[in-house]
Amino acid sequence: MSKLFAEFRMGDTTLKNRIVMAPLTRSRAPDDAADERVALYYAQRATAGLIVSEGTPISREGQGYLFNPGIFTAEQIAGWRLTTHSVHAAGGKMFAQIWHVGRVSHPSIQEGGKLPVSASSKQAVGATAFGYDADGKPALVAPPAPRQLTTAEVARIVGEFAQAAENAIEAGFDGVEIHGANGYLFEQFMNPLVNDRTDQYSADQLENRLRFTLQVIDAVVARIGAGRVGIRISPYGQLFDMPLYEQIDETYTALATEIGARQLAYVHVMDQSGFPAPGTEGGGGGPKATFINLLSTMKSKLPDTALILAGGMSRQRAQDLINDGIIDLAAFGTAYISNPDLVARLQNNWPLTDAKRETFYGGGAEGYIDYAPHQG
Repeated sequence: MSKLFAEFRMGDTTLKNRIVMAPLTRSRAPDDAADERVALYYAQRATAGLIVSEGTPISREGQGYLFNPGIFTAEQIAGWRLTTHSVHAAGGKMFAQIWHVGRVSHPSIQEGGKLPVSASSKQAVGATAFGYDADGKPALVAPPAPRQLTTAEVARIVGEFAQAAENAIEAGFDGVEIHGANGYLFEQFMNPLVNDRTDQYSADQLENRLRFTLQVIDAVVARIGAGRVGIRISPYGQLFDMPLYEQIDETYTALATEIGARQLAYVHVMDQSGFPAPGTEGGGGGPKATFINLLSTMKSKLPDTALILAGGMSRQRAQDLINDGIIDLAAFGTAYISNPDLVARLQNNWPLTDAKRETFYGGGAEGYIDYAPHQG
């Protein structure tokens, strides 16, 4: 049997295969809380070794998209409990992706119409959030220049991540994934061309640029244990106006070293090295070969931490990378939207159903829970 379909121990969790359902924003929670329809959607996909939930905001401030189920109120915790119960009943395992978008938000989403917050006051030029337009209708909107967080506010957000992790466990999740990728708040601190702070989180030293990320990791680990914590990162990504910088390899190698020392359950890497960057005015990411070299270096720093790769994944690529020891688990994103039985399709070489892109975000059951399993 291929390693791809074999059982795998990841931190405190045993997975029935090495296939991961990547986090996918679907904007199907009108009250910002998961409901029975969300529960059915995830339960349909529970044959994955691991499901990572769509990004779930840790606070109203951390939200950048309408209709995303959060993890910071009692109602949201109860809503997610419906999902985790359904996934577990179907034999699956599920982590909650906990999320703060930073500057990629809009006053129409923020409490009291406040500005979004970030490591600096630099605007994400060309980026889009999903908020309300001038007529009060849901629409893609341009994030304004954010307000720079004070040092005390950064500490508050660290605490909110820890509380979100505790809330996720209360909601029945098997663990959490810290969303450190895709141009959101963590990258806004790590990127020296965005971060212009002068305090302990300044960009003048690598230690300072990583401080916020490591503080959140440590706070979450202290609350729920390292074996139930993962983190998602995207080296060479340029989503939402993230410029490339010279110290990318140094930054992520150092981060991997710190994560390896903490023995987290996993690192989930998003490969953005070869495709255009939607939501920005710029082009794609860095060279593919450079990315793979960095991935191999990071793997060497993670002896007791699983490495997941997402982006451009296929059955053959997943098997090759796992067999070569470059990654431990393979994450599939878009394929899971229209193929709830993806594991069986990959295992049997059945054809994949194409997704209807116009139903990716928002709406009802269509394009969400109405995709049928393969009819053999």
